[in-house]
Amino acid sequence: MSALNTSIWHRIGFGLGVFLLILLGIAQFFKKDLIRFQFVLNLFEPRGIVNNFRSMTWVFDYRTVPRSGPIYRIPYESKRLPEFYSYQGRNHDLTQWIERTGTCGFIIVHDGKIAFERDYLGNHSKTRWISWSVSKAFVSALMGFALEEGLIRSLSDTVTDYVPLLKTSVYNGVALKDMLQMSSGIGFNKNYSDFNSDIIRLGRTFVLGSSMDDRVMSHKNVRLPDTFNHYVSMDIEILGLVLREATGRSLAEYMEEKLWSRLGAESDAFWMVGGSGVELASCGLNAILRDYARFGLLFLNEGKNFRGQQILPAQWIRDSVTSDRPHLMPGADNPVLSSPPGYGYQWWLPQPFDGDYCAVGIYGQFIYVHPRYRVVIVKTSAYADYNQSGDEMEYESLAVFRSIAAQMDQHP
Repeated sequence: MSALNTSIWHRIGFGLGVFLLILLGIAQFFKKDLIRFQFVLNLFEPRGIVNNFRSMTWVFDYRTVPRSGPIYRIPYESKRLPEFYSYQGRNHDLTQWIERTGTCGFIIVHDGKIAFERDYLGNHSKTRWISWSVSKAFVSALMGFALEEGLIRSLSDTVTDYVPLLKTSVYNGVALKDMLQMSSGIGFNKNYSDFNSDIIRLGRTFVLGSSMDDRVMSHKNVRLPDTFNHYVSMDIEILGLVLREATGRSLAEYMEEKLWSRLGAESDAFWMVGGSGVELASCGLNAILRDYARFGLLFLNEGKNFRGQQILPAQWIRDSVTSDRPHLMPGADNPVLSSPPGYGYQWWLPQPFDGDYCAVGIYGQFIYVHPRYRVVIVKTSAYADYNQSGDEMEYESLAVFRSIAAQMDQHP
């Protein structure tokens, strides 16, 4: 080979090397996004759903909500679970329901004592589990703290009083109370099996770090605010923005100060953030089973923590779990309610109403509170058939919780 040919091949080899290094650099730069995107594509696959739900913060960025202060060691007074529950006029086996609904954690607190606690499918007492839409109840509580502090002046204030950039959006003029009660009037498709639904596109926005402004601007007003209850996850993302503007802190920082440091939490919580570095207010909180139960106890005790301190106003608790408008009243025949349970400030009110209420997340996440029976129940799950029978599973689960609560006093 001549010296000229050797020189040409050296140049080609050098060029290929540089090109491969550039490709490698690009791959490394986007590696995290590629892993995250692949994870999301397979997030709800039945074979991996349990491990995915307990591994969210291995893939997604998050902010830590550190626990601090004394831990509230909830006392134990073990009780037998009822063998059966009644649903649709028939008795059903409770153990089979636990298995059938993909239960990963189940805790019952009665009279301030843990009556039953089990972990399933590889979970344990320190497993942090994604709460999905149960996160919304925590955002609601943070709104209560901000109102108590005067950082939010009134729930009659509008979104744009705190986030002026939204004045050109569909949220211009919408009251904070309407947002809390899922009554913003915004059109929103929450079909999790539709790749192009609003809820799935919202998820892609966070995962890929796309512009939230574009996503907000894509929505339309379909009704007047305060006239119809329709579940809109974007509303809670906007309330997250309101809280950040009003408090000057991230959701994680504000939750640490006002709630997690005073709740007696035993473990740090993790709040996932999207590609833009903002917490996923509507679905991103990860915590352990007992800490979810402690949050339920705060509501059962009307805002008092384990030390008897009133950390959240009792009136806020009552308002949060009350349907105070016609379009929020529970009932399958209510034409201005999108589903039979009634609604408060991010809490569902089952029908027929018995004073109990529940925070609900997709695929079987629940914090259930029944004041009359002095019961808090938390269930974490990976119900793989959610897109086929999720609504039915939720209605049945509420019937199970009610049955357990009513029978607690009867089972030693």
